[in-house]
Amino acid sequence: MSSESSLPSDTADAKAAKAQAKKLRRSAKAEARAAARAERKRARAVARGASEDTAGGVQQAEAGQSTGVAGLRDRFVELWLRRIHPVLDVVSPIGWAVLAVTAVCWFVGLTLHVTELNVIAFALTVPLVIAALFVLGRASYRVTLDLQTHRVVVGTRAVGRVEVANPTTRDILPSRIELAVGSATAQFMVPRLRAGAEHEELFAVPTKRRAVLVVGPVRSVRDDPLSLMRRQVTWAKEQELFVHPRTVRLDEAASGFLRDLEGTPSSDLSSSDIAFHALRDYAPGDDRRHVHWRTTARTGKLMVRQFEETRRSHVVVALDNLAEHYASDDEFELAVSVAASISAQTFREEKELTPFSFDERQSTRTMRSMMDDYTVIEQLGGRLSFHELGQKAADLAPNASAVMMVVGSHTTARELNSAANQLPIGVMAVAIRCVDDAEVKRSAIGGLDVVTLGSLDTLARALRAVGR
Repeated sequence: MSSESSLPSDTADAKAAKAQAKKLRRSAKAEARAAARAERKRARAVARGASEDTAGGVQQAEAGQSTGVAGLRDRFVELWLRRIHPVLDVVSPIGWAVLAVTAVCWFVGLTLHVTELNVIAFALTVPLVIAALFVLGRASYRVTLDLQTHRVVVGTRAVGRVEVANPTTRDILPSRIELAVGSATAQFMVPRLRAGAEHEELFAVPTKRRAVLVVGPVRSVRDDPLSLMRRQVTWAKEQELFVHPRTVRLDEAASGFLRDLEGTPSSDLSSSDIAFHALRDYAPGDDRRHVHWRTTARTGKLMVRQFEETRRSHVVVALDNLAEHYASDDEFELAVSVAASISAQTFREEKELTPFSFDERQSTRTMRSMMDDYTVIEQLGGRLSFHELGQKAADLAPNASAVMMVVGSHTTARELNSAANQLPIGVMAVAIRCVDDAEVKRSAIGGLDVVTLGSLDTLARALRAVGR
């Protein structure tokens, strides 16, 4: 057989060769498709990155634009506050009205050639120009506002002084100084001050009611006689003046029931519950076992030991500040003074104290902070259930020995009884009713002692009646 003759196509070797070639072609096509897919992915990633960069650039551009607008707005606000508004604020409402009429008269008179309007416009322009001359110029003062004390009691005067000095090397023309005190304003004239000169004004603030008064600021004022323009400069900032409620000292007040070591309410004292305090003259009824014979022999008269209770009682002072329970503002002020007096006496005796009202609890950190809290107490206009006062006392001081509820004349016996029923068993509960010009009277509602008084000066006598 010749070597050049071809092999038959249906032989086994030929079939294997065809199969191998087909397999190679499929592999090449698969690799080509994979490469195409990878290329498309790279293209999409590049396109996505470009779009993000473009978006970022747009956002940065918008941010820069917004920053530019905000900066322009801030500059305008600063210009308004520092330059424009102070100038416009010099003109009073009357001055703006005169200025508007003047402008209209000038415009219409010059446009329509109305002589009368021109005359009116000129007549109005003259006082405006004179007023501008009054407020021109600048004064440089050094002003000191000094209050002798920042806390006074109702009925006493708060004394202070305002010192005005000229720190410059030139004279300052006379001016008027205004001092704001609450809603009122005090005025006094400052004469012409030479270089380095000083002027002092003393003032007294009457205190008729409990309040927190804002004293200040101190302003120098220059204006024209017609009050068309007014220029004022603030030199000293305001200061707070607390007008505390009036209180009285009490003897044997708000002591309450003492508790023994197990916490049981008891008004009886054992020998371990008292400590020697001082010596005093013998009084009929004193136990002769307490006579101090050595001192008696030296002085020639009977002297007995005076003892004090060593256990600490816990007194709760609950002030009813609901407006519907008081007949007048004076009656509420009396209630605040009563509550503050009992709290102050308990604080001085170093007994545990919990003072509160419907909406807040008064601080007992220091006497000053407690009186400050009583100064800002106000009446509540909403309708609340009165038994919440007793419930709040039970929650704040479950181990209290005495609860003093200070109420008004419109508080009913039913409300008092409901509040007393919320207190723990064994607590001495006392309700102090404040009624304008009432005589001291004692009554009882169940286990609740009720005393009525019409003056703060009778508080000690009313509390002594409870102790009997």
